[in-house]
Amino acid sequence: MTDNKEHHQHPIGDSLGQEADALIHPETPVEVPAPEQMSLLGRLRQPRTLLSIAVPLVIIIVAVGLNWQQMKDVPGEIGQANLWFILLAFVIYYAGFPMRGWRWTRLLKGAGYNIKVKDGTEILFLSWLVNCIVPAKLGDLYRAYLVKLNSPVSATKTLGTVFMERILDLITIAALGILAGYVRFHDNLGALPRSVQLIFALGVVVIVLLIVALVAMRSFGRRLLAFLPVPHRIVEFYERFEEGVFGSVGLRGMPLLGALTIVIWMTEALRLYFVVRALGFSDIDLGFSGAMFVALIGSLLTAVPFTPGGLGLVELGMGGVLKGVFNASTPHAAAVILIDRSISVFSVVVFGSIAYVISSKPRGGGMRVDLVERGTVPPAS
Repeated sequence: MTDNKEHHQHPIGDSLGQEADALIHPETPVEVPAPEQMSLLGRLRQPRTLLSIAVPLVIIIVAVGLNWQQMKDVPGEIGQANLWFILLAFVIYYAGFPMRGWRWTRLLKGAGYNIKVKDGTEILFLSWLVNCIVPAKLGDLYRAYLVKLNSPVSATKTLGTVFMERILDLITIAALGILAGYVRFHDNLGALPRSVQLIFALGVVVIVLLIVALVAMRSFGRRLLAFLPVPHRIVEFYERFEEGVFGSVGLRGMPLLGALTIVIWMTEALRLYFVVRALGFSDIDLGFSGAMFVALIGSLLTAVPFTPGGLGLVELGMGGVLKGVFNASTPHAAAVILIDRSISVFSVVVFGSIAYVISSKPRGGGMRVDLVERGTVPPAS
């Protein structure tokens, strides 16, 4: 049992910054990553971050300008939306965060770390803020960094649990997307647009590749490293990472983790469903299966690490499906996307920034972590 109130003030033997640096510079001495290295303001001032935000924004602005005659009615359409449905979409979306936090703490327990659901949810939400404002999915690294900053655990093993969480998400997104698409279009599969057929094929490919990758990693990862002329520190890094990946799940825990993951992604679909209901456009008849199909396509595009929160890519993908598959007009598709992304991205930036200011986690305030025997999952705290 640990309560790490001052842990951040001393050298960290296997901190995330040191372990990641070991991959690039094995000869580098072990040091604590300076707080300014993980500063959000510092990241936001980097040219790469500014460019990743500016380019998609410019593209969106240019697209709006070129279609101004159609887009000028969008504010009025949004102004007539049913606020109760928008509020319901907002509440359902944020109800997903405690479930995400609970799922992640279950993965951490499987890897040997018992963390309170409250602490896990708080750190996860802060990592979503980072993913919304910084490219390259650095929020996932930031999550492992915060756990390490606040407790004497292995950041690499923690990162392994985040990786497994992402694997569960991607497999579920692809499977649910295929199921939702089939339910929605099963009467007319042959007449589906080429783009939708490609999405179905991509979903199948994603599922197969992820499963193959996990099997290969489990079966051949360490053997392959043993034959390669790599520094010992890289081997240790991989072993801790693999321990986090495969130690976090087990056959007994998979049903609960799978059910949680499905419910979590249902909240994404319900968010979009109620946004569409709020606007009440007669030319957009998604239904729940259609809303799930479109929402999961958007979620899949956020996995592309080129821009913060999939900025530009998600809007383009969702707009293309709404217009090309569901025959929505340009202004109606834009209104749906604007409200939906305001909930899923802009509100996270606002509330995440508030959480970042008031939370003690970014400053290493410490949290209680109980070390548990691997392969056992104690009752949820």
